[in-house]
Amino acid sequence: MLQAFTKNYNDNSTEAGFQFTFNCDACGDGYKSSFIESETFKKKKASKLFGGLARIGGSLVGGRTATAANAASDTTSIYSERFEGMTPEWHKEHENAFVKAQNESKKHFHKCPGDNNYVCDQCWNEDAGLCTGCAPRQEVYVAKAAAGAMKRNIDEKAATAVVWDGKIESKTTICPQCGKQAGTGKFCNNCGANMEQASCPKCGAKNSPNVRFCNNCGLDLKAAPPAPPAPPSGKCSACGFQNDPGTKFCGGCGGRV
Repeated sequence: MLQAFTKNYNDNSTEAGFQFTFNCDACGDGYKSSFIESETFKKKKASKLFGGLARIGGSLVGGRTATAANAASDTTSIYSERFEGMTPEWHKEHENAFVKAQNESKKHFHKCPGDNNYVCDQCWNEDAGLCTGCAPRQEVYVAKAAAGAMKRNIDEKAATAVVWDGKIESKTTICPQCGKQAGTGKFCNNCGANMEQASCPKCGAKNSPNVRFCNNCGLDLKAAPPAPPAPPSGKCSACGFQNDPGTKFCGGCGGRV
Protein backbone atom coordinates (compact mmCIF):
# COMPACT_ATOMS: atom_id res chain seq x y z
CA MET A 1 0.00 0.00 0.00
CA LEU A 2 1.53 3.31 -1.07
CA GLN A 3 1.70 5.90 1.73
CA ALA A 4 1.68 9.51 0.51
CA PHE A 5 2.62 12.66 2.44
CA THR A 6 -0.93 13.84 1.66
CA LYS A 7 -4.06 11.68 1.60
CA ASN A 8 -5.25 13.46 -1.55
CA TYR A 9 -3.42 11.94 -4.48
CA ASN A 10 -4.14 10.03 -7.69
CA ASP A 11 -2.04 7.27 -9.20
CA ASN A 12 -1.88 7.92 -12.96
CA SER A 13 0.60 5.12 -13.62
CA THR A 14 0.25 2.68 -16.50
CA GLU A 15 2.25 -0.31 -17.64
CA ALA A 16 4.40 2.05 -19.68
CA GLY A 17 5.45 4.25 -16.77
CA PHE A 18 4.67 6.07 -13.57
CA GLN A 19 3.08 9.42 -12.77
CA PHE A 20 1.18 10.76 -9.76
CA THR A 21 -0.98 13.80 -9.00
CA PHE A 22 -0.91 15.24 -5.48
CA ASN A 23 -3.81 17.51 -4.52
CA CYS A 24 -4.10 20.44 -2.13
CA ASP A 25 -6.23 19.59 0.93
CA ALA A 26 -7.81 23.07 0.82
CA CYS A 27 -8.66 23.92 -2.79
CA GLY A 28 -8.15 20.58 -4.51
CA ASP A 29 -5.72 21.87 -7.15
CA GLY A 30 -3.10 19.29 -8.04
CA TYR A 31 0.55 18.98 -8.98
CA LYS A 32 1.39 16.20 -11.46
CA SER A 33 4.83 14.64 -11.09
CA SER A 34 7.18 14.01 -13.99
CA PHE A 35 6.58 10.86 -16.01
CA ILE A 36 9.04 8.02 -15.38
CA GLU A 37 9.17 5.32 -18.02
CA SER A 38 9.12 1.73 -16.79
CA GLU A 39 12.32 -0.25 -17.51
CA THR A 40 10.27 -3.45 -17.34
CA PHE A 41 7.97 -2.10 -20.02
CA LYS A 42 10.90 -1.03 -22.21
CA LYS A 43 12.37 -4.54 -22.08
CA LYS A 44 8.99 -6.11 -22.80
CA LYS A 45 8.42 -3.75 -25.69
CA ALA A 46 11.84 -4.49 -27.15
CA SER A 47 11.22 -8.23 -26.82
CA LYS A 48 7.88 -8.02 -28.61
CA LEU A 49 9.31 -5.81 -31.32
CA PHE A 50 12.12 -8.27 -31.87
CA GLY A 51 9.67 -11.16 -32.04
CA GLY A 52 7.52 -9.21 -34.46
CA LEU A 53 10.47 -8.48 -36.75
CA ALA A 54 11.42 -12.15 -36.71
CA ARG A 55 7.91 -13.11 -37.78
CA ILE A 56 7.97 -10.47 -40.52
CA GLY A 57 11.29 -11.84 -41.78
CA GLY A 58 9.98 -15.38 -41.86
CA SER A 59 6.91 -14.24 -43.74
CA LEU A 60 9.05 -12.47 -46.34
CA VAL A 61 11.08 -15.58 -46.89
CA GLY A 62 7.89 -17.54 -47.37
CA GLY A 63 6.60 -14.92 -49.80
CA ARG A 64 3.82 -13.61 -47.47
CA THR A 65 4.18 -9.93 -46.58
CA ALA A 66 0.66 -9.46 -45.22
CA THR A 67 1.76 -10.36 -41.67
CA ALA A 68 3.65 -7.04 -41.40
CA ALA A 69 0.35 -5.34 -40.69
CA ASN A 70 -0.40 -7.93 -37.99
CA ALA A 71 2.99 -7.30 -36.35
CA ALA A 72 2.34 -3.55 -36.35
CA SER A 73 -1.04 -4.09 -34.69
CA ASP A 74 0.62 -6.30 -32.06
CA THR A 75 3.08 -3.48 -31.25
CA THR A 76 0.29 -0.94 -30.98
CA SER A 77 -1.69 -3.14 -28.63
CA ILE A 78 1.18 -3.05 -26.13
CA TYR A 79 0.48 0.60 -25.35
CA SER A 80 -3.20 -0.01 -24.61
CA GLU A 81 -2.53 -2.64 -21.89
CA ARG A 82 -2.92 -1.74 -18.23
CA PHE A 83 -0.87 -3.02 -15.32
CA GLU A 84 -3.15 -5.82 -14.27
CA GLY A 85 -1.02 -8.73 -13.07
CA MET A 86 2.24 -6.80 -13.27
CA THR A 87 5.51 -8.55 -12.42
CA PRO A 88 7.31 -8.07 -9.08
CA GLU A 89 9.98 -6.07 -10.94
CA TRP A 90 7.33 -3.63 -12.21
CA HIS A 91 5.84 -3.19 -8.71
CA LYS A 92 9.30 -2.45 -7.32
CA GLU A 93 9.73 0.22 -9.99
CA HIS A 94 6.30 1.55 -9.08
CA GLU A 95 7.23 1.99 -5.42
CA ASN A 96 10.54 3.70 -6.24
CA ALA A 97 8.82 6.03 -8.71
CA PHE A 98 6.26 6.93 -6.05
CA VAL A 99 9.00 7.96 -3.63
CA LYS A 100 10.64 10.13 -6.32
CA ALA A 101 7.29 11.71 -7.22
CA GLN A 102 6.66 12.61 -3.56
CA ASN A 103 10.08 14.19 -3.19
CA GLU A 104 9.46 16.20 -6.35
CA SER A 105 5.96 17.33 -5.31
CA LYS A 106 6.65 18.19 -1.67
CA LYS A 107 8.38 21.38 -2.78
CA HIS A 108 5.00 22.71 -3.94
CA PHE A 109 3.12 21.98 -0.68
CA HIS A 110 3.15 23.25 2.90
CA LYS A 111 2.02 21.35 5.99
CA CYS A 112 -0.10 23.59 8.20
CA PRO A 113 0.63 23.15 11.92
CA GLY A 114 -2.88 24.41 12.68
CA ASP A 115 -4.89 21.62 11.04
CA ASN A 116 -2.12 19.31 9.67
CA ASN A 117 -3.37 19.74 6.10
CA TYR A 118 -1.04 19.91 3.10
CA VAL A 119 -1.84 22.98 1.01
CA CYS A 120 -0.50 24.57 -2.17
CA ASP A 121 1.18 27.97 -2.42
CA GLN A 122 -2.12 29.71 -3.15
CA CYS A 123 -3.66 28.39 0.08
CA TRP A 124 -0.62 29.18 2.26
CA ASN A 125 -0.30 32.38 4.33
CA GLU A 126 3.44 32.89 4.32
CA ASP A 127 3.25 35.76 6.82
CA ALA A 128 1.45 33.71 9.47
CA GLY A 129 3.04 30.35 8.68
CA LEU A 130 -0.43 28.79 8.46
CA CYS A 131 -2.87 27.80 5.76
CA THR A 132 -5.41 30.41 4.71
CA GLY A 133 -8.14 28.34 6.34
CA CYS A 134 -6.52 28.90 9.76
CA ALA A 135 -5.14 32.37 9.02
CA PRO A 136 -6.78 34.15 6.05
CA ARG A 137 -4.72 36.79 4.28
CA GLN A 138 -5.70 40.15 5.73
CA GLU A 139 -6.39 41.95 2.45
CA VAL A 140 -8.47 39.05 1.15
CA TYR A 141 -10.49 38.76 4.36
CA VAL A 142 -11.11 42.54 4.48
CA ALA A 143 -12.34 42.53 0.86
CA LYS A 144 -14.59 39.56 1.59
CA ALA A 145 -16.00 41.21 4.73
CA ALA A 146 -16.62 44.46 2.83
CA ALA A 147 -18.46 42.60 0.08
CA GLY A 148 -20.58 40.80 2.68
CA ALA A 149 -21.46 44.10 4.40
CA MET A 150 -22.41 45.63 1.05
CA LYS A 151 -24.76 42.72 0.30
CA ARG A 152 -26.39 43.04 3.74
CA ASN A 153 -26.87 46.80 3.25
CA ILE A 154 -28.46 46.25 -0.14
CA ASP A 155 -30.78 43.58 1.28
CA GLU A 156 -31.81 45.87 4.14
CA LYS A 157 -32.58 48.73 1.76
CA ALA A 158 -34.47 46.42 -0.57
CA ALA A 159 -36.59 45.13 2.35
CA THR A 160 -37.91 48.64 3.07
CA ALA A 161 -38.02 50.00 -0.49
CA VAL A 162 -41.44 50.69 -2.03
CA VAL A 163 -41.26 49.50 -5.62
CA TRP A 164 -45.02 49.40 -6.32
CA ASP A 165 -47.85 51.44 -4.81
CA GLY A 166 -50.80 50.37 -6.92
CA LYS A 167 -54.17 49.33 -5.56
CA ILE A 168 -54.40 45.73 -4.40
CA GLU A 169 -57.51 44.22 -5.94
CA SER A 170 -58.51 41.04 -7.64
CA LYS A 171 -58.51 41.04 -11.42
CA THR A 172 -60.13 38.72 -13.92
CA THR A 173 -57.31 37.60 -16.19
CA ILE A 174 -59.06 34.84 -18.17
CA CYS A 175 -61.97 35.88 -20.33
CA PRO A 176 -65.14 33.85 -19.50
CA GLN A 177 -66.26 34.13 -23.12
CA CYS A 178 -63.20 33.07 -25.16
CA GLY A 179 -61.03 31.54 -22.42
CA LYS A 180 -57.91 33.51 -23.36
CA GLN A 181 -55.79 36.02 -21.48
CA ALA A 182 -58.00 39.08 -21.29
CA GLY A 183 -55.41 41.76 -20.45
CA THR A 184 -55.79 44.51 -17.86
CA GLY A 185 -58.56 46.64 -19.43
CA LYS A 186 -62.30 46.66 -18.98
CA PHE A 187 -62.84 44.57 -22.12
CA CYS A 188 -61.18 41.37 -23.32
CA ASN A 189 -58.27 41.95 -25.68
CA ASN A 190 -59.35 39.02 -27.88
CA CYS A 191 -63.16 39.05 -28.09
CA GLY A 192 -64.18 42.36 -26.53
CA ALA A 193 -66.28 40.80 -23.73
CA ASN A 194 -66.92 42.99 -20.68
CA MET A 195 -64.39 42.15 -17.97
CA GLU A 196 -65.86 44.36 -15.24
CA GLN A 197 -66.34 42.46 -12.01
CA ALA A 198 -69.93 42.29 -10.85
CA SER A 199 -70.99 43.48 -7.39
CA CYS A 200 -72.92 41.05 -5.19
CA PRO A 201 -76.41 42.51 -4.59
CA LYS A 202 -76.34 41.17 -1.03
CA CYS A 203 -72.90 42.06 0.37
CA GLY A 204 -71.40 44.23 -2.40
CA ALA A 205 -68.26 42.05 -2.87
CA LYS A 206 -66.66 42.01 -6.31
CA ASN A 207 -66.93 38.77 -8.26
CA SER A 208 -65.57 37.55 -11.57
CA PRO A 209 -68.23 37.57 -14.31
CA ASN A 210 -67.90 33.81 -14.84
CA VAL A 211 -68.66 32.70 -11.26
CA ARG A 212 -72.12 31.68 -10.05
CA PHE A 213 -71.77 32.12 -6.30
CA CYS A 214 -70.45 35.16 -4.44
CA ASN A 215 -66.95 34.59 -3.11
CA ASN A 216 -67.81 36.52 0.07
CA CYS A 217 -71.33 35.52 1.16
CA GLY A 218 -72.16 32.55 -1.10
CA LEU A 219 -75.22 34.14 -2.72
CA ASP A 220 -76.33 32.50 -5.96
CA LEU A 221 -75.56 35.34 -8.36
CA LYS A 222 -77.37 33.74 -11.28
CA ALA A 223 -80.63 33.34 -9.34
CA ALA A 224 -80.37 36.54 -7.29
CA PRO A 225 -82.81 39.35 -8.14
CA PRO A 226 -81.31 42.41 -9.77
CA ALA A 227 -80.00 45.10 -7.50
CA PRO A 228 -82.62 47.73 -6.52
CA PRO A 229 -82.48 50.96 -8.49
CA ALA A 230 -80.53 53.84 -7.05
CA PRO A 231 -82.59 56.35 -5.03
CA PRO A 232 -83.66 59.47 -6.96
CA SER A 233 -81.11 62.23 -6.95
CA GLY A 234 -83.74 65.03 -6.41
CA LYS A 235 -82.60 67.01 -9.44
CA CYS A 236 -85.51 68.56 -11.39
CA SER A 237 -85.56 67.49 -15.01
CA ALA A 238 -87.51 70.62 -16.03
CA CYS A 239 -85.51 73.47 -14.48
CA GLY A 240 -82.42 71.70 -13.18
CA PHE A 241 -82.98 72.79 -9.59
CA GLN A 242 -81.25 70.47 -7.11
CA ASN A 243 -83.79 69.26 -4.57
CA ASP A 244 -83.14 67.04 -1.56
CA PRO A 245 -83.32 63.31 -2.32
CA GLY A 246 -86.89 62.04 -1.92
CA THR A 247 -88.53 65.41 -2.79
CA LYS A 248 -91.71 64.93 -4.81
CA PHE A 249 -92.18 68.50 -6.08
CA CYS A 250 -89.43 70.83 -7.27
CA GLY A 251 -88.61 73.77 -5.02
CA GLY A 252 -87.52 75.82 -8.07
CA CYS A 253 -90.47 75.50 -10.43
CA GLY A 254 -93.07 73.50 -8.47
CA GLY A 255 -93.12 70.73 -11.05
CA ARG A 256 -93.25 67.04 -10.07
CA VAL A 257 -89.76 65.61 -9.63
